[in-house]
Amino acid sequence: MFQINDNFQKLPGSYLFSTIAKKVAAYQEANPDKEIIRLGIGDVTQPLAPAIIDALHKAVDEMGNAATFHGYAPDLGYEFLRKAISDNDYKARGCDISADEIFVSDGAKSDSANIQELFSANSRIAVTDPVYPVYVDSNVMAGRTGTYDAQTETWSNVIYMPSTADNGFVPELPKEVPDMIYLCLPNNPTGTTLKKEQLQVWVDYANKNGSVIIFDAAYEAYISESDVPHSIYECNGAKTCAIELRSFSKNAGFTGVRLGFTVVPKELKCGDVSLHAMWARRHGTKFNGAPYIVQRAGEAVYSDAGKAQLKDQVAYYMNNAKTIKTGLAEAGFTVYGGVNAPYIWLKTPDQMTSWEFFDYLLENANVVGTPGSGFGPSGEGYFRLTAFGNYENTVKALERIKAL
Repeated sequence: MFQINDNFQKLPGSYLFSTIAKKVAAYQEANPDKEIIRLGIGDVTQPLAPAIIDALHKAVDEMGNAATFHGYAPDLGYEFLRKAISDNDYKARGCDISADEIFVSDGAKSDSANIQELFSANSRIAVTDPVYPVYVDSNVMAGRTGTYDAQTETWSNVIYMPSTADNGFVPELPKEVPDMIYLCLPNNPTGTTLKKEQLQVWVDYANKNGSVIIFDAAYEAYISESDVPHSIYECNGAKTCAIELRSFSKNAGFTGVRLGFTVVPKELKCGDVSLHAMWARRHGTKFNGAPYIVQRAGEAVYSDAGKAQLKDQVAYYMNNAKTIKTGLAEAGFTVYGGVNAPYIWLKTPDQMTSWEFFDYLLENANVVGTPGSGFGPSGEGYFRLTAFGNYENTVKALERIKAL
């Protein structure tokens, strides 16, 4: 008889956002007259920028002509996109990342789950707590996390780095040395980040101890403070210890289009083995490339018109973040984030648990957010709201919450 991967059976419940979707659907079915405002999942609401739409139309026309038709994309991605990424996201910031160190994909979520395939099954991971669930769940599926303790909601072989109000949501270096360190900066869900000298400490730690940093920079476009790095490669020595994940979802609204990339420097090695070569082999074996049409749209992100239009779009969402943060503070909530990231991290009132507050908001204000406990044990007692809604609904949601 065939055997299954038992590690999947270790996963507690369903994926966080699937659980939320089911709860909201059940409430909507029971209350069809209620208007629900969704500030939970980090999905964008503004349409694609005109420069991107123009590029998509042009690429679609090319696909309808035999002379300009494109089939399978190159393994790493088209040169025109990788060069645009290298020039604008890295060389413009003083980072020596070449086009052939960039691997184009269909999104950072996939890459953040798939990247762990490069590492041995007995590797230990370290994660901030709270943390984006995919980092831990994908390692559970690989059999790397040990056993689950339902009481503490922790895994025996995972090193947790609490990020709480007590430490300003800035994790401390782990006391046990991990093999892989996951960092998401600006952070999802807390919305906080590190200054360059703080991030340099992590790079130095990883190089000293032979650890690899998996650096998720999906929200770098929302950074507003000058001393906050947009890439880990702004730090000295990062090319020998860090892999960086990027997404077009949040900076360009590609959540429904799907495009991202991962940077694996050639200097990053385990002994004599190149992780760049390993990822290239994995990429070529398991992925047939992001569509030509989508990669042309990605190229338009870096055009002069695209940059200007997306700057305005990011500003739109960050105005939502400011509106949420200011409004909640005025209503007496303790709030964090909303400066360098489109997320607001708030303390639940009246000692409510995260899920109790979720139900309370849904039933009494018809507003959906994300329970902090879904991001890890240190997220209990907190709640995440996203700034990705439209402005009118954001204001309406705040009015409802204030009226509670």
